[in-house]
Amino acid sequence: MATPMAGEGTIAAAIPRSPPPLSEGGAGGSAAEAPVLIFVYFHKAIRAELERMHAAAVRLATGRAGGDVAALEARCRFLFTVYRHHCDAEDAVIFPALDIRVKNVAGTYSLEHKGENDLFAHLFTLLQLDVQNDDAIRRELASCTGAIRTFVTQHMSKEEEQVFPLLIKKFSHEEQADLVWQFLCSIPINMMAKFLPWVSSSVSTDENQDILDCLSKIVPGEKLLQEIVFTWFGGKSFRTIAQGISDPYSESSSTCESSSGRIDKHVCSLEHSKIGKRKSTESSQLVTHPIDEILYWHNAIRRELRDIAGETKRIQQSGDFSDIAGFNMRLQFIADVCIFHSIAEDQVIFPAVDGELSFVQEHAEEEQRLNEFRSLIEQIQITGAKSTVVDFHSELCSQADEIMQKIESHFNDEEIKVLPKARIKFSPEKQRELLYQSLCVMPLKLLECVLPWFVVKLNDAEAVSFLQNMRLAAPSSETALVTLLSGWACKGRLEDTSNPGKFICTSGAVGCASDGNGSKTCQSFCPCYVSSDGAFSKPVKRASHGESSTNINRSHCSQNADTEASPCNNRPCYIPRLRVESSYLGVNSSTPAKSFRSLPYNNSAPSLYSSLFSWETDAVLSGPDNISKPIDTIFKFHKAIRKDLEFLDVESGKLIDGNESCLRQFIGRFRLLWGLYRAHSNAEDEIVFPALESKETLHNVSHSYTLDHKQEEELFQDISIVLSELSQLHDGLSHPLDVEAGTNDISNNEIDWAKKRNELLTKLQGLCKSIHVTLSNHVHREELELWPLFDKHFSVDEQDKIIGRIIGTTGAEVLQSMLPWVTSALSLEEQNMMLDTWKQATKNTMFDEWLNEWWKGPSTSSDPSDKASTLSEENHFQENFEQNDQMFRPGWKDIFRMNQSELEAEIRKVSRDSTLDPRRKAYLIQNLMTSRWIAAQQKSPQPNVEGHNGCTRRPGCVPSYRDPEKQIFGCEHYKRNCKLVAACCNKLFTCRFCHDKVSDHTMDRKSVVEMMCMLCLNVQPVGPNCQSPSCNGLSMAKYYCSICKFFDDERSVYHCPFCNLCRLGSGLGTDFFHCMKCNCCLGIKMIEHKCREKMLEMNCPICCDFLFTSSAPVKGLPCGHFMHSACFQAYTCTHYTCPICCKSLGDMTVYFGMLDGLLAAEQLPEEYRDRCQDILCNDCERKGRSRFHWLYHKCALCGSYNTRVIKTDTAECSTSN
Repeated sequence: MATPMAGEGTIAAAIPRSPPPLSEGGAGGSAAEAPVLIFVYFHKAIRAELERMHAAAVRLATGRAGGDVAALEARCRFLFTVYRHHCDAEDAVIFPALDIRVKNVAGTYSLEHKGENDLFAHLFTLLQLDVQNDDAIRRELASCTGAIRTFVTQHMSKEEEQVFPLLIKKFSHEEQADLVWQFLCSIPINMMAKFLPWVSSSVSTDENQDILDCLSKIVPGEKLLQEIVFTWFGGKSFRTIAQGISDPYSESSSTCESSSGRIDKHVCSLEHSKIGKRKSTESSQLVTHPIDEILYWHNAIRRELRDIAGETKRIQQSGDFSDIAGFNMRLQFIADVCIFHSIAEDQVIFPAVDGELSFVQEHAEEEQRLNEFRSLIEQIQITGAKSTVVDFHSELCSQADEIMQKIESHFNDEEIKVLPKARIKFSPEKQRELLYQSLCVMPLKLLECVLPWFVVKLNDAEAVSFLQNMRLAAPSSETALVTLLSGWACKGRLEDTSNPGKFICTSGAVGCASDGNGSKTCQSFCPCYVSSDGAFSKPVKRASHGESSTNINRSHCSQNADTEASPCNNRPCYIPRLRVESSYLGVNSSTPAKSFRSLPYNNSAPSLYSSLFSWETDAVLSGPDNISKPIDTIFKFHKAIRKDLEFLDVESGKLIDGNESCLRQFIGRFRLLWGLYRAHSNAEDEIVFPALESKETLHNVSHSYTLDHKQEEELFQDISIVLSELSQLHDGLSHPLDVEAGTNDISNNEIDWAKKRNELLTKLQGLCKSIHVTLSNHVHREELELWPLFDKHFSVDEQDKIIGRIIGTTGAEVLQSMLPWVTSALSLEEQNMMLDTWKQATKNTMFDEWLNEWWKGPSTSSDPSDKASTLSEENHFQENFEQNDQMFRPGWKDIFRMNQSELEAEIRKVSRDSTLDPRRKAYLIQNLMTSRWIAAQQKSPQPNVEGHNGCTRRPGCVPSYRDPEKQIFGCEHYKRNCKLVAACCNKLFTCRFCHDKVSDHTMDRKSVVEMMCMLCLNVQPVGPNCQSPSCNGLSMAKYYCSICKFFDDERSVYHCPFCNLCRLGSGLGTDFFHCMKCNCCLGIKMIEHKCREKMLEMNCPICCDFLFTSSAPVKGLPCGHFMHSACFQAYTCTHYTCPICCKSLGDMTVYFGMLDGLLAAEQLPEEYRDRCQDILCNDCERKGRSRFHWLYHKCALCGSYNTRVIKTDTAECSTSN
């Protein structure tokens, strides 16, 4: 098939920017210096083709000139074929080698290849539909090509950023060359003949030269291999390609030198001018129907499968698994032969014979059965000694028999239905051409093993027929390739065991024919050549690193077409080998190649929404033991992400028929997804992935996903830009466009507006498809690769800690958007499981209280009189605040009917209740003790008299000022524009501190339901703005918390959902995080600190103020305790130990050194000099002995003087301390 870009003009204009130069590896940017960089040129060609494919699809979708469905389909099929083989070769060669040197890198890239195949399958499904007459399909086609372009480009960019530097760093120049050579040998021959010329046409002249220099060092130095590869690369004669590189041997003739007692020469002529004559002479000796050669392959495969079935029975009888590795390699080989044979039939033979005849289903079933059989063998290898059980024996034999029966039945059907048609329909020349094309479906690496295996199973006549058919069918430009394949085939007939790598030409082989005198002479396609002294020609070494390609020494034969050939019968001959074993790279040459079977190009191809994105992970959500793990919470977000991604993908295609309100709704949904995804990805990058990397066996496992996050963020930004342009376009339209109006009523500006809108919406649909594809594939790979690692390497407590850190850096505003968003995508059971996990991770905090106040409270009551702080029944004492005729009843409904003894009994009951936290207990006791006074106040309420501007005449109904001179509203504590109505006493106060200062009870600000605007003096429901028309929506403060009823117009404040309080700072995840064990907000720099459970829920050890709700700054001590910063400064003027645990408050090395000097200069009375004391060190918490002193006792273990005496020994010290 001709490459689609033929005749496209200047290619450089369509090629995107080259990837940035690799900074790691220290190998420079030249492929000749670092052979793996040749893949960068491959990527550049693929990028250029992706751009051309997408541009063609966009032209088709927007109705511009140049839209051609047939040309687009041809381009898509070519690109898919090229890229598919590129990926399969990477999976078979590059990634296994890298995985041996650097673990946990290659796996995710192999997973991405699967997603790319599914995308192309969906593309081919669209191409089978009525593209020409359906605008929606054309737009979907453009978005699909855009998604493929984005996905593949991002994949290649990640390889260039992560994989290639590792290859350069971990592999020497020779090892890199061997890897690239194995890569090329893993691509089918027919694809290499298209792939290399296509790459050559997609790069600049200098880059072409760099590729040539690189290939000259990659390809082994044998001239036969050099000619094959360079002919492929240039798409023309080897002489033209190799000019300026080396002195090639002539393409018209090749001379083999021989010695038979004297020095003379004989010639193996390769003159192309004589090929036609040879073909006409030899064709008369061939069988009538060359297509019957398929029978040879069937018989060879049958024989091999029978041997394997017999071997399984032998294993069953003997129970001997000692040679299971050899058996597995043999099975892998025949599996590859069967797979490639079926691919050749599906792609070459059957379409030519009968377009409606297909055995694709049978071939797929055979491949599946072979893979299952190989999996069983690998399972036996893994289980080792345990594999001798009867179940393995029976399963092994039954699968072997099933495979044999299936393939036998399939071969019989082909021989009955296909071969008779082929014999009738095609001439012998066409039959040979089909056979040769089917042979070229295999890669060189496999052919080197298959041809000797195949020919050795043929008799002499069949071998002669096979080799001559191959030679006659090959075009003249592939002379070197046929020579190489013939040599490998001859090697199978009789190998010279005394000289490895060499073989003996046999009678009847293509290379040697009888001259009538009983001797055999080398004919034109003989692959052997020997030197004049009778020695075998040695393989030319691969050009060493740093050697110029122009200095490659290629020995070549003299051009003498008239010299008569001399006998060479039974002479050992040499044919070059690929030498792709490279065991030091860790890549086994017998590694089974992935199936190169094409995707079915019909309507049965999987849909985008069924094959690529409908991954059912719920079955494995709870792990193999079906127990939910804490880390599952992270992956619950993936379900919500997928739901919104599908919404964006589908709705973006409907915007073409929507109005401006639809666009605004779409933008709002997009902004929500972007913000929540950013929070999710940041949590992974900062918490989850570092936790994985901290495990030694998991190094490098998350790097690829971090790169994904960067690329996805760029995609979100691109979508945001397009949406902004669309919004500006709609805002710039003076009146709505009536698309149903006649063309005479639409101005040119409106036509341009509609055209611009159509282009932007097409671009938006493509970007939404791209983010849908890339992000869905990303989360799917995380679930396949990373998810199981948590269950394997992290305990439940460690997972809880990770979840706690993630939640602890998530602010209340994000949680308020995130929780409804996530739960809307989950079932009721999944919602309960997720919330239970969150509550377990936050069990030491007030998160449950916040969740009830924010989530359940507003949803269960719509009556303002019923608004209350609803606390959890299990963890908190339920307290109802009711407002009825301005009467307030704190706590229980019957509190005011209690007598004194009943009230004291309730106070003691609350005091002894260990389930209450200290803060709640203190609040309840205080309210119970002051209940008599509250009752008296409530029984004599102030009369309600309407005053100026509707203000209720109640205490405090006047404005207060923070700065009276500038008339700035507020108080000494806060700047705000409102006063709060205290629910406890129905009075107006600017803040709770102002209330507590003049009252004998405290104010619960969360129970506030009313406020007074200090500008209009109207009492109204509490809220962020004044509701009076005269104030025109005056803001009460820059910050307002609906839970705490807190206003602040000066400072940065955030509400912590785990403290359930408002605190000073920019927010969780910005400059603070909440420690779930300590239950306190700490500076982001204190991620690593000493945790003590609920240590902030205590009184300051100096001033005895409750630290958790204190507004004064709090300082954390090294031992994990806390005190006010002001108290710390005053306390440390005279003390250096914690007042709670007595540990030192800092590094006391200098101070202890001073004490050492002081004691050294001090003389004790004689009666105390030899006495010792038992001490306990407060710093290291260990016991020891110290010499007697009335004040200072040094710990001999840690050198600290922070000790205390536990016993004085009156006896003399026998040992020095």
